[in-house]
Amino acid sequence: MERWPTGRLLSTAARLVEHAWNEKLRGMGLTHAGVIVMEVLAVKGPTTQTMLAQIIQVQAQTMGKTLARLEVHGHISRTRSLSDRRSQVVSLTEEGERTLGLASRLELEVLAPVPVDTEKLRRELQALVRELANNHSSDAAKEIIAAADPGVAPVDISPSGS
Repeated sequence: MERWPTGRLLSTAARLVEHAWNEKLRGMGLTHAGVIVMEVLAVKGPTTQTMLAQIIQVQAQTMGKTLARLEVHGHISRTRSLSDRRSQVVSLTEEGERTLGLASRLELEVLAPVPVDTEKLRRELQALVRELANNHSSDAAKEIIAAADPGVAPVDISPSGS
């Protein structure tokens, strides 16, 4: 590992954390991806399946599978949009809110035995995400980060730039 580039270390660490967290979440009918969806719904409120896929940066088909699992376990509900009958509005249920709280505590357990300053690591990762989004991403990615992070100014993506 001493010779691995930072990106490989970061990617490997992320996968290992995700696997460990998924093991803890399995008993609740959740996965890491499902928790991310629930967190977005908790912050943004009900939103369409298409918007969720854009915010989380996954394909619509992948989002559909994740939502189906969450719905079967009672964590979310889906209803037809009143303004666009082709769209489904996804909402977090009361059961989903309770489960999300438990899942957040389980995430802390995954990193608890690791001898690093997790708060400092968190701040460094936030800075990394902000910088990469601002300097190396598409306008769509910048908008997503701006929506998720009030510390980032939104990007003007209008054709005229104004």
